[in-house]
Order: sequence, then structure tokens, then C-alpha cells
Amino acid sequence: MKNIQKIYICLLLLFGAVGCGDQLDLNNPNNQVPADFWQTESHALEGINAVYTALIIDGTYMRMIPALTDGRGDDFQQDTPWLDLAQVANFSALPSTGPIQWLWHAHFQIVFRANQVLENVPPIDMDDELKNRIVGQAHFLRGLAYFNLVTNFQRVPLITSVPIESAEFYPATASEEELWSQITADFEQAKQLLPISYLGVGGPDNNQVGRATRGAAAGMKGKALLYQRRWAEATTEFEFVVGLGIYGLVDNFRENFGFNNENNRESLFEIQFATPDRVGGNTYNYGGEPNANWMQVSSVGHTYAQPGFGYNDFVPSRGLYDAFHLERTVDGRKDPRLLSTIASYEPEENSTTVYNGVPWPHAQDAIFPRKYTHDGLGVATESQGGVERSGINYRVLRYADILLMHAEALNELGRTAEAYDFIQMVRDRANLPSLSVVRPNMNQNQMKDQIAHERFLEFAIESLRIHDIIRWGWFYDSEKLAMLRANDVEFTRWSPGKEYLPIPQTELDVNPNLLPNDAN
Repeated sequence: MKNIQKIYICLLLLFGAVGCGDQLDLNNPNNQVPADFWQTESHALEGINAVYTALIIDGTYMRMIPALTDGRGDDFQQDTPWLDLAQVANFSALPSTGPIQWLWHAHFQIVFRANQVLENVPPIDMDDELKNRIVGQAHFLRGLAYFNLVTNFQRVPLITSVPIESAEFYPATASEEELWSQITADFEQAKQLLPISYLGVGGPDNNQVGRATRGAAAGMKGKALLYQRRWAEATTEFEFVVGLGIYGLVDNFRENFGFNNENNRESLFEIQFATPDRVGGNTYNYGGEPNANWMQVSSVGHTYAQPGFGYNDFVPSRGLYDAFHLERTVDGRKDPRLLSTIASYEPEENSTTVYNGVPWPHAQDAIFPRKYTHDGLGVATESQGGVERSGINYRVLRYADILLMHAEALNELGRTAEAYDFIQMVRDRANLPSLSVVRPNMNQNQMKDQIAHERFLEFAIESLRIHDIIRWGWFYDSEKLAMLRANDVEFTRWSPGKEYLPIPQTELDVNPNLLPNDAN
């Protein structure tokens, strides 16, 4: 922006074509401008919908949030010819890495659009309840964007208004404390303003599934508090979610990662994707300004799918595969989550076929991701017509996460005995034996390790593991770091600070007030 302004001023001085009192109209007559927008209820709804649109582009949940977070966990390893993804996964990413810049830009796009809603919607003369829902969603989405930014980049600028002066285009880096404070406040505001459900609300958003709700806001606030080690406050939020009585675990674990039974009772918030046969479109939603031809597809399945069915950019770690074999179910079988998470040759579990009945075409010891792919869902390939066309929604927050985070917070408060029941709810779905029988009377540290193990299996390949091990301090615990390296050899490349993504060099070059983080 600064360079463009300088060039424009020089051109005016050189040619003298425009007097001091004149202005060159650079507006595209085919596009609306801010002065003509933010006038009506329809504008308010269009504004909040635009914030949601930024959730389905490549820098967010279409591909890069999963890829750049899963790749850094000890549950996933890179197996890709794309150097950028490989370097992120083995903790050698450079500030010039393209996908890291995409993630940064896309999340600040969410922030910018949410800020526009928060500034411009309140003055609009419209239905107050609809206005509250729209403002509440803007707080939620800004909170989610900053949650992703701080957990991936450690420290970033905090922007809570629409810039109106040139100096505001160069915001300073905020402290982690300031960022977490804003994240928590945004989710609290959202909790106060959002409905429990959109079923039956009065307004154009009536019955629209997929919008942020009060339960989602409370759940994310609890998660933010957990990351800040504010255990007692976190338990209050988790108790609130449980007390709503509308969430539970679905019987079939696999339904959380496919197109069957989306937005189910286990899902507090998920990103809404759809195939072109449902919503139309012929232009990929990778980024830029959306148009009427945009698709709403996800590229996660194509990125993760095994050879012959997708890019196969990642494979599960052998440490994750082995962890699924540490405990048998009550009827002596393997943990059923194994074959919902990993595609592997398990003849005793009747899993010798892949992708709609095709016999296992790989070495018997080969393993591949299954979560968020079409494997086992009756679809022959990830590429329908030679292109990525997955409509599988991405689950951002599941009720299982609420239960295990609640158990973790209770344990940290010294209420270890109470944690058992919340863990067992998750174990029961996997048909695992009673934890209070197989591991009774655990002390706080033993329970902490048990919860880490439960989370490793339940949330593998869900963009959570790297953030768990960062907040637990495992990178700086020699015993835990050795375990991570045993699970995933890529951790041998890690050096202090590299658990985070570096601040993009393009941003450091243009913003004199932006500081590098510990990964730069």
C-alpha cells in the first residue's frame, strides 16, 4: 500500500493532470462500494455470509489448516513431492513458504470482513434479534480466526477495527496475552448473542444449519481458556455445553468425517463444503474474490488420499498405528477407530478392500489416511472427473473434544477422580474397557498422560495434535520429545521455536511494526 501511494503521488506531480482539488475516480462501476453498502438487513446478512466464505478457501479449511497442522503432529508424516509441505512437516519451513503466506492472508481476510460487520451492522435499522445473531457470528468467526493465528504463529498483529488511515495498515505485533484476551472476549460476546439453534428463529436465517451457535461459542471459549491454563473457568464453559443437553456422541465414529450425517449431534461447529452437483459452480474456491461460478469443494480428501486415488501428500505415522494396538475392546477386537482413521490391511477386521470394493493394492504393512477421504463411503475415487470435488464438511469442534478437555481441566484442578467419567464416555463408543477398572486410582500425572493418549487416538488427523503437544510443553521436555521422535522421525529436525510457523517474509518486508516470532 505504501509503495502504491508513492507511485501515485509521483505520477500526479509528473503529469500535473489532476489538480489538488480534484480526485481520480478509481471505483469499478460494476462493483458495490462501501458507501453504497451496509444500508439494509440484506446487506448485513450478505456481510456475515462473506465472512463464512473465507472459511472455504485454500488458506483456511479447504486445505491448508488441515495440511499445515496435521503435518506437524506426530500422528502424520509428509510423503509429498511438494517441498513446501515437506518443510512444514519436518520443522524446516522458511518465511518465504507459499502455503504459510496463504494461511496468514486468508485468516486476516476473515478478521477484516468480521471487523466490517462489527463496525457497520450495529447502526443499520433492522430486526434486533437478527442483528444480534449477525454480530454474534462476527465475534465468533473473528475469535476463531485469531485462535488459529495465535496457535500457529504464536504472535500476530491484533486488528479489531477497519483501518481508515495509512498508519493503521501497519499494525504492531500484539503480545500473546493481548491476543488470548481478545479471543476469549470474542467468544464470550458470541455466547451472549447467539442462539442455541437456528431452528425456528424469525428471519432469513431460519433453519440454516451450519451457522455458529451458543454452544459452539461456549465450547471455543472453554478451549481458549484451557490453552491459557485457566482451568476453573474452562470447566465452567464445558459444564455449560454439557448442560445444554443437545450434544452427544454419534454411534458410528466414521460419520464424523464423511458426507453421511453431517452437522450431527456431536458437531458443535463445522465448515460447510458441497459438491458442484449440489450447489453448482465451475471455478475453484482456492481464494481471491468469490463469484457466482465459485465451487464450495474441499481438497483435504484429495490431498490425503492414498496413491491412485489422490495426492497422498501425507501418511499416518507408525507411532499412531502402533498406539491403536495397545488396547483391545471388551470383545477382544482392535479399536474400531483404527479403521476409521487409517486405511490398513487388517484381514481379521474384514478390511482387505479399499475404495468401494477394490482389493488391497499395496504392501500389507502400508498405511494411509482414511479420515476425510471417501475411502469406504462408496465413492470410487477422490477425483470425480479428474478434479477434487469433495463435499465433506470439516469438523472444527466435536463434543468428544469437549468431554476430553473437561476431563483435562478437572484433572489439572486436582479433581482427578471426576475425570474418569468424561473419558469413559469417549472410550465407551470405541467399546474399550472401563478405565476405572484397567487403570484405577491414577494420580494427577498418570491421568495427564492417559488423557494425552486418549486424545492421540480420538483426534488423530484432525488438526489438533500439534497444538496439544505445544501447549503441554512436550517440545521442551526431553522424555516427551524422545517419545515424539520415536513416533515420527521428522521431530529429529525440530529446533526451539520451530514448533510454530514463521511469520511470512512478505509481511515482515512491508510492515515495519511487525516482529518475527521464535520460528523466524
